Amino acid sequence: MLSFNELRKQIKKPVDPALPSIKIGIVGDSPTQFLNQAIRGYGLTQGIAFDILEADIDQIDQQILIPDSELNEFKPRYILIFESVYLLRDRFYSLSASDRISYAESYKDRIRSLYMAAARTGAKVICFSYPMISDGVFGNYGYKTKLSFTTQLIRINAALAELAVELKDLFVMDTAALAASQGLENITQRNLYINSGLLYQPDFYAVIAKHITDQIMAIIGRFKKCLILDLDNTTWGGIIGDDGIENIQIGSLGTGKAFTELQKWAKQLKERGIILAICSKNTESVAMEPFEKHPDMVLRLKDIAVFVANWETKVDNIRHIQSILNIGFDSMVFLDDNPFERNMVRSSIPDITVPELPENPEEYMPFIISQNLFETASLSEGDESRTAQYQEEAKRAALQKSFLNEDEFLESLNMVSVVRPFDKFNIPRVAQLTQRSNQFNLRTIRYSEEEAAKVASSDDHITLTFTLEDKFGDSGLIAIIILEKRKDTFFIDTWLMSCRVLKRGMENFTLNTIVEIAKREGVGEVIGDYIPTKKNQMVQDHYKNLGFTEKDGKWILDVNNYIILPNKISAQ
Repeated sequence: MLSFNELRKQIKKPVDPALPSIKIGIVGDSPTQFLNQAIRGYGLTQGIAFDILEADIDQIDQQILIPDSELNEFKPRYILIFESVYLLRDRFYSLSASDRISYAESYKDRIRSLYMAAARTGAKVICFSYPMISDGVFGNYGYKTKLSFTTQLIRINAALAELAVELKDLFVMDTAALAASQGLENITQRNLYINSGLLYQPDFYAVIAKHITDQIMAIIGRFKKCLILDLDNTTWGGIIGDDGIENIQIGSLGTGKAFTELQKWAKQLKERGIILAICSKNTESVAMEPFEKHPDMVLRLKDIAVFVANWETKVDNIRHIQSILNIGFDSMVFLDDNPFERNMVRSSIPDITVPELPENPEEYMPFIISQNLFETASLSEGDESRTAQYQEEAKRAALQKSFLNEDEFLESLNMVSVVRPFDKFNIPRVAQLTQRSNQFNLRTIRYSEEEAAKVASSDDHITLTFTLEDKFGDSGLIAIIILEKRKDTFFIDTWLMSCRVLKRGMENFTLNTIVEIAKREGVGEVIGDYIPTKKNQMVQDHYKNLGFTEKDGKWILDVNNYIILPNKISAQ
């Protein structure tokens, strides 16, 4: 976590003009200059040059609701609504008793109206929840009456949560939780607020800025997908090879409770869709024994997608894990109690995140939670099955080694794909894939659920989703195509695919499907486009390899002379 002064130094350095830029509008009822500076600083640490418009104080409604306002002319991609809990309280006290009772409902209606106005411009909205403060008017009786600001504040934070569920492009920055974790007295400075209106001390703006940056990175598809755990003195206390299964520290007593807390956290991440892997210097059978036999273990082998325990270096083993999962190192977090191992991994694999765990295991979870390592912007039903899918992929990799001929291996998988257009059932997964897919993504166009639904209902587009299932299991929805209808042509607006199914012939199957539809629609050409990013270099020759011809920076396929590409996938 960087301090405010460190972030301010960041923004004083020359900015690389090649950095991607994202526009943010900040509107608030109190000073936001420290927030502005901190967000720009954190953006630079993530390789993003945030272009921020900081509106005048107390112009929130005007800036968002008036079409030709400074904010709307700026056309931000994200709008941050930053409001003071103290001014919220002052407004509450200025109302009549009847209006105080409905204060939370009025607040909810106002935020919904602001969101709808912002959404018409294509902007996503991030609201800040409010730290809990006591007004001291009703004492503890405040929980029993709607005339209490305490009660209304609780209901307002609950209203934000309800709106975030209801409105897909509304997000909440949980300032309330951050303030509670650090203590209101530690993040505020009374003289700053009285003399300048600043809500927080500078370093707390830095904390908020990190979480805002994490949110935006998650929305644009840059987030962590995998947690790799060391075992001895990380997942449990003690050394399994020396102490034996009966003597490792785990459970509900003493220091063992700290390791159990970490396991519970990891288990919840797995339930959310984060991939869990083990990387340990141990004999495999010894390392697996607690997962199979210890009654206090929260994590079991079924929770682990890839289990690597041997006497190779952790750097080599993490690279092996990455080769199975086929995700970027920058999507991975590695937890290890040993400073030497942490430094070795950091120096050899710079993109991976390796937190500097505290020496005392009792401090593991407070520290880990403060790092906000696994921010996300979406969830789908398929997230819960991700571990099983990667376990199945490991089985496929083992089977492939037994075949000398790749075609025979692919034939043995008995692969089947279901091709469907976008619909109300798969659109959440479609939107999630557009946000998360970075490597096999030809143009890296991101779609929200609302935007995907609009494309699905458009007469000018054809949408396709592809699943893949084989004898080892169902990989779920793994590829998306959006075709834009142009005169006598199809333009491939989006072609993305999960890297979990690479080298199984899915590219050929997908193109065969596109051409089949093109012929049915009387289309003579299919046009492809590749927009390079730092992460999608693997598909820079995608169209060339499939037989497209380059012309004026685009890739053209002659439908009438197309020869069906071989693959071992059956359509269903």
